[in-house]
This record gives sequence, structure tokens and C-alpha cells, in this order.
Amino acid sequence: MAAAVTRRVNALRVDVESGRGASEEADTPVAKRVLDAKDDVWVAADEGDVPGAARPLLFRTMKVKGSILHPYRFVILVRLIAVVAFFAWRVKHRNHDGVWLWATSMVADTWFGFSWILNQLPKLNPVKRVPDLAALADQHGGSSGEAANLPGIDVFVTTVDPVDEPILYTVNTILSILATDYPVDKYACYLSDDGGTLVHYEAMVEVASFAVLWVPFCRKHCVEPRSPENYFGMKTQPYVGSMAGEFVRDHRRVRREYEEFKLSIGSLASTIRQRSDAYNTSSGKGDGVVRATWMADGTQWPGTWIEQAENHRRGQHAGIVQVILNHPSSKPQLGSPASTDNPFDFSNVDTRLPMLVYISREKRPGYNHQKKAGAMNVMLRVSALLSNAPFVVNFDCDHYINNSQALRAPMCFMLDPRDGQNTAFVQFPQRFDDVDPTDRYANHNRVFFDGTMLSLNGLQGPSYLGTGTVFRRVALYGMEPPRYRAEKIMLVAGKANQFGSSTSLVNSMPDAAIQERSITPVLVDEGLGDDLAALMTCAYEDGSSWGRDVGWVYNIATEDVVTGFRMHRQGWRSMYCSMEPAAFRGTAPINLTERLYQVLRWSGGSLEMFFSHSNALLAGGRLHPLQRVAYLNMSTYPVVTVFILAYNLFPVMWIFSEQFYIQRPFGTYIMYLVAVIAMIHVIGMFEVRWAGITLLDWCRNEQFYMIGATGVYPTAVLYMALKLVTGKGIYFRLTSKQTEACSSDKFADLYTVRWVPLLIPTVAVLVVNVAAVGAAIGKAATWGFFTDQARHVVLGMVFNVWILVLLYPFALGIMGQWGKRPVILFVMLVMAIGAVGIVYFTLHAPYPAEWSELAASLGKASLTGGPSG
Repeated sequence: MAAAVTRRVNALRVDVESGRGASEEADTPVAKRVLDAKDDVWVAADEGDVPGAARPLLFRTMKVKGSILHPYRFVILVRLIAVVAFFAWRVKHRNHDGVWLWATSMVADTWFGFSWILNQLPKLNPVKRVPDLAALADQHGGSSGEAANLPGIDVFVTTVDPVDEPILYTVNTILSILATDYPVDKYACYLSDDGGTLVHYEAMVEVASFAVLWVPFCRKHCVEPRSPENYFGMKTQPYVGSMAGEFVRDHRRVRREYEEFKLSIGSLASTIRQRSDAYNTSSGKGDGVVRATWMADGTQWPGTWIEQAENHRRGQHAGIVQVILNHPSSKPQLGSPASTDNPFDFSNVDTRLPMLVYISREKRPGYNHQKKAGAMNVMLRVSALLSNAPFVVNFDCDHYINNSQALRAPMCFMLDPRDGQNTAFVQFPQRFDDVDPTDRYANHNRVFFDGTMLSLNGLQGPSYLGTGTVFRRVALYGMEPPRYRAEKIMLVAGKANQFGSSTSLVNSMPDAAIQERSITPVLVDEGLGDDLAALMTCAYEDGSSWGRDVGWVYNIATEDVVTGFRMHRQGWRSMYCSMEPAAFRGTAPINLTERLYQVLRWSGGSLEMFFSHSNALLAGGRLHPLQRVAYLNMSTYPVVTVFILAYNLFPVMWIFSEQFYIQRPFGTYIMYLVAVIAMIHVIGMFEVRWAGITLLDWCRNEQFYMIGATGVYPTAVLYMALKLVTGKGIYFRLTSKQTEACSSDKFADLYTVRWVPLLIPTVAVLVVNVAAVGAAIGKAATWGFFTDQARHVVLGMVFNVWILVLLYPFALGIMGQWGKRPVILFVMLVMAIGAVGIVYFTLHAPYPAEWSELAASLGKASLTGGPSG
């Protein structure tokens, strides 16, 4: 192992730019890359007279150049006219041969048009806002080792199961947070373990121990990214620090320490079991007796035990709050120089660590604990008494900080003099590691993150997307933005019952409204401990507004979108922030089944939003009109896919019939369809241009939409219909982040087939359209390739081929290991299409006249005996 580590270290690229230090590199505005690389697309917006211009502006607003934006809007208008003309033509040329089919297709096309308008209108004014980190540093101070007056931030991380959510992801996320470039006394990190397992708590203890080495190393050498697993996994690690001579030596030693840390993390489960067995044996508990799980200090773990027992089950255990790292002092604490016992020279490095807290809320039978939303609300209350930072950022356990400046960037929007006080949250795009190079299932989702979100940025702001989001705490409390308050202070008098029975929580709220506020250390004494325990109880929220008007919203699968909607409905705005390198990165499911389950949960939650009090049509006048349209589209988009699925299955009717037309004249109908569909793709090319995505991103988005439209989205509509009829809630399976990939095959999950009923509709569509192409070729061969009938058949076949192209990633996915060789799929499709065509031709081809005469003469000869030989 040591030899392997040494070889890797020796291969490092160490490039040091002369005359430029790490801090200067870090303070360079992110806008520079955007302006240099995309100045042919984006230009600075004219913002006129800016209120509060005496203070420096902390971000710049960019708009799409008129030479791109105006043609883009013009094509949208032309397509709208074409769609209206298409409907008028269809009504004028009603199909009397199959009225029911014509009427059904008219309803479907009407919904297609309506859905397209809902999707397109909010995209008319895309806006990019670029944080200016240099201006922030000038106004609010420097890095973690310098005096800075940046506001406090509470960082929330949620996890549940150390198996489905591998604990190595979680510890790397926490380490990246502890090492981020933000004043160390101005932020605190909270981990919510909703499973209440001892392995998560002891992993945090291990993290605190390793962070003593990892965090100073990152600060000394300006390491990026600051998640050790991802940092050491890089093939090359450019050096931007100022101590290149010490870097290779420190790197080798830290790498060795990290490998030992990983072994400790990996062995925690067995260590805890062995320790518990030893304690149970020494206390005389043998077989048949409930055996406790023991902590390292010799006390019983109050959470979930390995052998679950009464009051120690996953859904039944006491609440736990453990401060693992106390809040640091406000003065830098330099490390010690290198010595015999300590080979690291941290004499010029601040070695303080931010506050780290472990939380596991109380669980009791008979209560709906509301999954992630409930855990987040508990963290919001607990953190109010421990740190009460005015800003809150939340992460999934597999999302780490990839850019150490990531917590500074949102402050450019929150503290900006223009509209910062009215900004509820800043949303970052989600970026992912370990996605297959071709992004088969559109995991990167760049069309949405870099297209749709930029469009909403020109309205009231992007929607909340569940992770990588920085909130204003009082917005989470359900308070109105300053522009709509009678007074510029937050009043909670008379509203205390909304927040529960804790007076300490209510008393902390006015301080949380002060956005310049830092974090004040508190002493966790018996009184505070009792208050914290009360805030974590299952019954605390009874009779309060938590889960509806306060905190994260309950009883919906997409609690993130609905929580953001509540803020927009109150008049708050949000901001979209994209950085280079990406602020945060995470993992995404590359297995087909897991990806479909993920999309099923999202689409089902969207429909739940429409049939709830969070329906965009019910929002008041503070919601921007086009923002309302955007939310209406988010909550209804799965419905249109019912018609898409029907269209994709229509070919089954004319596989066995000679002629079957949805609309006559068929040739004109096809031309209209080609025109309106082609214009969608022209509009898409404009969006590719101003969003800065690739053609592959756009193509994968189109393909995966069709995969979802033929299975996942209609299933979500069915689930919602059943819920409306039966009144029973919908259970959506959580996406597993566990991977089967091994060192020999990084993308093993991509080629693993997990057959579930969710795959059946798309398989049916695939089979029907393969058969339709074969039947079309058979019909053309039967009737003659140059007849009018054959020409119509070929025009219809274009639709089937298009569907097959869009379902190509799905077909590869269900092939399993054979999907590694796409040529096999091509051969199988050709063979299947050819077989259907031959069968059709054999069954329907008319015999030539001379063949009939020959058959008749042979029959006559056999009856008369014929001439003798």
C-alpha cells in the first residue's frame, strides 16, 4: 500500500504561479470565466439607478444578447402560430372514418399545446447573476484566518441508513464542510442521523479526530476539493499554494493517515458489535436476553441497538444531541512547528475547527415522523438554541463541498444592497461524480439546472431543489419579507403558538432576523439540555404550524419544491448561483431501475402539489404571474405523458390492419407534425446556446424524457388517481445510494438489470414500435414501394423510428452486460424488424396470376394421373 501511495504522490503535478498566492486565486470573481468564455452569449444588464448604491454591489446581472434572445422569442411565437393553425386545420378536416380516434388525438394535442405553453412562457427572459467574491472580501473581510464580519451559517446534513447511504459518503461530506474557506467561528455543522445508529455517532467522533490533521493541511496548501476521497481520487492535483516544497511530503503523510481513517470507518460496525458482545457477556447477559449496544465510554447507546429492543428500535428511541466539537474561540490558534513527534509544520496555520453536532430526533410508534422534512425541522429548532445563525444551508449526505468558496458565494446575494434582504434562498445547481461518460440516463440534468433554472432566475427565482441551498432562517420560520412587513423588525408576538411550546425558541427568533449576526457560543447545561430534548420530541409539533406554514412542508414527496413555493407565495425571491469549479458535487443513481424510482418520486410529488393547498392557482398576488405558470407546469407535467404513452401504443392498431389513419389527408398531417416538432428542436438549439450545455446533454434529456413518459410519469398519474379515489397516501421508494461498482468496473451498476413492474410499459412501447417498423416495411413490400399507400406507410414509420431512437438508452439498460456492446442491440433490432416484415409479407402478399395457373394445372394433373414416364 505504501508503495502505491508513493507512486501516486510522485506523479502529482505541482504548478505554482509566480507572483500570485492562494488567497488572491480564491478571491478572483467567478464572473471572469463567464465573461471570457461566453461573452458572445451574455452581456451585462443595465440595472439603472440602484438603491443603496453607496455600498458596493456584490453580484453582477447578465442577460442574453439580443441577437440570440430576439430570434429565440420569434421562433417561439412562430411555433405558437403554427400550433394554432394546425388545430384549425384539424378541426376543418375532421376524420369521419374513425371519429373516436380523431377526437382522442385532438384532446391529446390540445393538452400538448397547453403543456408546451406552460413550459415555454417562463423561459422568455433568462438571467444570470454572478457573485463577486472580491467585492465581498473587500466589504466583509478575508479568509478563515483573518478578521471577517461575515454572518453566521448553520450547515445541515441529513442521513438515515449507513447501508443505503454509505457512511464513507457522509464522513467525506462532513470533512469538506469542516475544511471549507469560511471564518471558522462563523459556522456550525449539524448531522441528523434519522436511523439513530451508533455507527454514525462514532463515525463523527472519528471525523473530529482526523479533521485535526485534514483541515490544517487544506488551509496550508489551498487544497481543492476538500473532500479527501475525491481529492485523493484525482489523477492530477494542481498546486496553487505557496509551500510547494513541503506539499509532496505532507501529501504523502496525509494520504497514509486517510487510508487508516477509512479502515477505521469501515470497521466501525464490527468494532461496535464486538465491544457490545464483550460488555453484554461481562454483565451476564447470555442467549435469549435482550443484548444492548454499548458506546466506547461503557454506557448503553440511547438510540437504535444492533439487536433491536423496546425503546431502542429504528422507529422507537430517545432523542440524542451530542456536541462533538465545541464552538471555537474568535481568535486564530496557530499550530505547532514540525517536530520528532509531529512531522507537520502548522505553525502558520489556524488549526481551529468549527462546531460539530450530532442529532438523532426522538422516534415513537404511532407518529408520522415525516422523513427528511421532519428531520430538517428538528435541526432547525435545535440549532436555534445552539448557534442560531441567520443563514442555513442543507446538504444530502452524499453532497460535499467541491469549491471551498461555496459558502461565501451565496452571501454575495444575501448581503447585496439591492434586494438581499428580500432573498429567501440561494439555489446552486446539482453536479454529480461517477456518472458514466455518455450520461446514459441524463443524470447530470443540465437542461434543467442550466436552462430552466436560469429562466426562473429572470422571474422571482429558481425553485428549491432539496440540497445545496442556502436559506435565510426567518424565511424558514414563515416570516414575510421586509418589503411586506409593517415594520422592519420581525414580530413574533401573538404567533408563539405557531412555533410550539418552547419560549427559548421563540425568544431566539428576533436575533435570527439580524443578517449580520455571527454565532454566539453557548454552554450546554442541564437547563439547555432539557430545552433541546423537548424540541426533539414527537409531540412537540402537535397543535403548531410546523410542516405547513413553518419549516419544511410535510405530507408530500417533494417537500423541497413546496417549501420554496411557500416562500415565493409570501413574496420572497430566490437566486440561482453557478460557480466554477462547481460549488457542490454529489452522487447520482446510474442504475436504470434506481433512476426510474427517483423520477417516480419526483413526479408523484409534483402531482401531490397540484392537489394540495400548495396549488399555484391558489397563491395570492405576491407570486409573479410567470412564476405561477412555472409552478403550475411543475405540478402538472406528468399528465401529458398519458397521451404520449397512448400515441406510442397507437401503432399496435394498424400493425394488423391495412389502413388506419388518425387524420386525413395523412400526408398533410405528417407535414404539420414534422413542422411543429422541428420548431421545438430549433427552440431547443437556442436554449443549448444560451444555457451553455452540449448537444449530448440536450439529446440525453430528450431521450430520458421519452423513457419517463412511457412508464414512470403515467405510473405517477395512476398513483395520484388512486390516492384521490381511496384517500390513502402514496409510498415512494427512496433512492439507494449504495453502489455495486467494484474497482475493476467503476460502472457495474450501469449494466445491472433489476426487473420491476415499472419497466413493463416502456418495454411494451419498445416492442410495439419495433413491430410497427417491421410491419411498415412488410406493407410497403406487399403493396409496392412506389405506391401512394407505401408512401403513407413510410411517413408513419418515421414516427416509430424516432421513438426507437429516443428509447435507445432504455433498450441498452435492459440488455444488462450485453449493453456494453451497442452493436448487439443494433443487430437484434434489425433482425426483429426483418422478421416482422417477412412474416407480414408472407401472410399478406398476393400470388401472381401465373403462380395460380401453375398451381391449378398441377392439381388437375394429380387428379387424372397425368402422362406416364
